[in-house]
Amino acid sequence: NYGYRYLIDEEKKINIRKVLDKELDREEKEGRFRTKVKPISAKKKVETEKQGIKLQQVSASQHAISNLKEKVIKRPEIKKVIELSEGVTIKELSERIGIPSNEILQVLFNMGEMLTINQPIDRDIVEILSQEFNFKYSIIDFDESIEEIFKDSDKDMVLRPPIVTVMGHVDHGKTTLLDAIRKANVVSSEAGGITQKIGAYQITYNNRKITFIDTPGHEAFTTMRARGAKVTDIAVIVVAADDGIMPQTVEAINHAKEANVPIIVAINKIDLPSSSPEKVKQGLTEYGLVSEEWGGDTVFVSISAKNKVNIDELLEMITLVADLHELKGNPDAEGSGIIIESKLDKSLGPLGSVLVRRGKIKVGDFFVTGNSYGRVRTIRDEYGSLINEATLSQPVEISGFTVVPQAGDRLFIVKNEKIAKDSVSKREYQKKLLKLSDIRRHVTLEDLAELSKESEIKKLKIILKAESNGSMDAVEKALRDIEEEDIKIDIIHKAVGAISDSDILLASASDAIVIGFGVIPTQKAKVVSKEEDIEVRTYDIIYKLIDEIKLAFKGLLEPKIEEHIKGSIEVREVFKISKVGYVAGCYIVDGEVERGDFVRVLRGEKVIFDGKISSLHRFKEDVKKVSAGYECGIRIENFQDINNGDILEIYEKKTVKQ
Repeated sequence: NYGYRYLIDEEKKINIRKVLDKELDREEKEGRFRTKVKPISAKKKVETEKQGIKLQQVSASQHAISNLKEKVIKRPEIKKVIELSEGVTIKELSERIGIPSNEILQVLFNMGEMLTINQPIDRDIVEILSQEFNFKYSIIDFDESIEEIFKDSDKDMVLRPPIVTVMGHVDHGKTTLLDAIRKANVVSSEAGGITQKIGAYQITYNNRKITFIDTPGHEAFTTMRARGAKVTDIAVIVVAADDGIMPQTVEAINHAKEANVPIIVAINKIDLPSSSPEKVKQGLTEYGLVSEEWGGDTVFVSISAKNKVNIDELLEMITLVADLHELKGNPDAEGSGIIIESKLDKSLGPLGSVLVRRGKIKVGDFFVTGNSYGRVRTIRDEYGSLINEATLSQPVEISGFTVVPQAGDRLFIVKNEKIAKDSVSKREYQKKLLKLSDIRRHVTLEDLAELSKESEIKKLKIILKAESNGSMDAVEKALRDIEEEDIKIDIIHKAVGAISDSDILLASASDAIVIGFGVIPTQKAKVVSKEEDIEVRTYDIIYKLIDEIKLAFKGLLEPKIEEHIKGSIEVREVFKISKVGYVAGCYIVDGEVERGDFVRVLRGEKVIFDGKISSLHRFKEDVKKVSAGYECGIRIENFQDINNGDILEIYEKKTVKQ
């Protein structure tokens, strides 16, 4: 049963201390106390020295149950926080916490869990074991656990080419700049080649390689961050000297800052008569970007991408910033990379554009990515040339995938096919755990009370969208006024307008919540928020927003009622039955209906009644449930005004913790 007992039924989650209480009560009645070694008579005293801990067993009737429990479960605390991968096995846990696996198995056996040392365990069982064996832990995802294994020592590291993303407002010249850089730096041996669209390209400037992500814009950058992939080393933010700072400029700045990526500002279109580079510099100081000549630490370069003015100066600044940050990698390690683009080719099958982040990727290597594995069949560079291997920071297109990979997925080279298969199995197990459990991947407002219990100061990251600048400023001020000592509010991005999918992706990448005041999410944003598991809250009245956050600080948010549509029913005939009233002859269009379900009666587009199903009939039989494609008779509690053609929307209500 995959050990899901503690996930499937919330009420069956058993704390190990409660288990011990039950057993102590039972054994007190029997006049004996069960130790971890063997049952003993209540009349005897046994003193055992084990790992320096004295366990004294006495009659349960002679001492309070709480005292006995203290003696049973008290163990030396493991001070270090143990990092565990999702779906850790008992054997792996045993090695990490230094407790023999047979002791762990014994505790689980006492709880009714029959497991072996190679079986993975879920988070709830890890939590119970952490109480029993007195250790603290954190769960890291599979990719993080692989990276931990692959950690390189400093002596293996060498300088690698920087990876640059170009961001900024639409029409400010991002694509023109990328084209200008590419064309100005094509070496003679590649001049005849046609550049392939693989999502990135590499140039050579002053004998130094620089890799550019060829998908301009912060959306692609943040999509990969939302999947846990840190791709970019340097962000070049393009601002038109005539237009100045625009909404997408601010978005790009906030996305780059939240990713903790160094920023270079390229002031473009300086060839235009209306250009004003100094005005752009002045405006950007409001967003924390102060030029070096004004005493700040942000590099500014004035350029004309169209006329190829100062492109070399920009490249020079990129290499200087890269040197300052000492970007390094291990060239001889097992390879790993990040998928930046993917497609399905008719002849080659699934293809993935990969940016190499560590070691080398060679033809014939086995790899794991996402929930699939494969073997590298071919490697092509950005000019379409077949090569045998790819090195640090190099963008290449790889064939050999079994399915089309996703942008942002990490790719790891493994030694053989068996390891690849085992890795995928473990990832699939993690996915099942997360699906079956009620664990959210990102922070929610309900987490505030828990955050405030921690000793260290915590931040609640917020993305704020509002209908006007005035209301946005008012909400921001109100939020600042209710900050707690131990919880600080960090508004990582604010803007006027509807909540966009870009906002959701930034929230996902930054573990933030999205608050809308007087605005709602776009349809695409709704879809993405569901996929990314991001909390979006919208308000029209400022005091309601503030009250809810205040309650969240105290852990007093009322449970939220969510509705889930179960089915749609068409009323085809209405019967009047003496002593019963009106019964609707219905056809179940889709879904299902059960006796006691909630129902909305729709006439045209108007809801004319909201109530409950009181009875269901099939022929002369009372039934509990009817599914799609069948006819039935329905009575609605306290409602008689049913008509032919009415639509019944069947739904259920679920209480969800806020």
